[in-house]
Amino acid sequence: MIQSQSILKSLPHVLKTVDIPALGKKIQGKVRDFYIKGDKRILVTTDRQSAFDVILGCIPYKGSVLNLLSAFWFEKTEHIVPNHMIASPDSNVLIGKNCDPIPVEMVVRGYISGVTNTSIWGSYQKGERIIYGLSFPEGLKKNQKLSTPVITPTTHGGGKGGHDERLTKEQIIERKIVDKKLYEQMEKAALALFDFGSKLCNKRGLILVDTKYEFGLYKGKLTLIDEIHTPDSSRFWIGKTYLSRFKKGLEPENFDKEFLRLWYAKRGYKGDGKPPEMAKQLIVDLAKRYIAVYEKITGKKFKVYKYPIEERIEKAILSYEK
Repeated sequence: MIQSQSILKSLPHVLKTVDIPALGKKIQGKVRDFYIKGDKRILVTTDRQSAFDVILGCIPYKGSVLNLLSAFWFEKTEHIVPNHMIASPDSNVLIGKNCDPIPVEMVVRGYISGVTNTSIWGSYQKGERIIYGLSFPEGLKKNQKLSTPVITPTTHGGGKGGHDERLTKEQIIERKIVDKKLYEQMEKAALALFDFGSKLCNKRGLILVDTKYEFGLYKGKLTLIDEIHTPDSSRFWIGKTYLSRFKKGLEPENFDKEFLRLWYAKRGYKGDGKPPEMAKQLIVDLAKRYIAVYEKITGKKFKVYKYPIEERIEKAILSYEK
């Protein structure tokens, strides 16, 4: 496992962004920078850390973990639904098909849990039993497994103040955000991806708690985009200790950025106002978790590299583009 000192030494040189003038205009998302070249999208996954729809800082090696893990899952799931990946010429870079994004995130949940404002546990705790248009029974406990996974869709950063807005399937179709036939295609693909991901994670000693999928259209065909089953888009728990901890009313051992959300929630921050600064120990712990989840799922050892990496990334992309 990577040493804490190596992580701390990398902190001043983390990948915050990358400028490659030869590729034209840079577009920035929360975590990824991308360039559009014809029908290709060149995505650079940075070390930026977001939660509660806010950029909170940077975590060393995080960009590589997200990109490599997504590439792993894209290869494993292309039999379920086509995805945007064409190649990955660098551990932080993905060359993808330039899809037209569908402005709805398909969030699949296998457990009732969470600390964010869009989590179903937050609403259930307040007494709501119809959440996202879905009916939940009485007597559920936090972190309990649901009888069947559910889809709780949200707009993609389209709510008030840029936060995701939760919607029902009916609202999405009524508002013509997505037509019925396409939405049902997305629904079927999301549940099949979640089932596949859950089974693979179980074999690796992890529980895939919930996740989000983003889709686009490429030449009119439904295509999985962005990332898949990473610690940013998903929550993972340690399988072997889940039941005993649940019975005792303890939080499961998490292996994702829920650790970060809980750290902020304990300090009274849930996305509104100015966030507290990330402690160095939190940064170290997060970097280690991201690397550990990559190694656990893929069965491969993460290759630690030296920062800065901007030059390495630019060289890899320009060589690929030749």
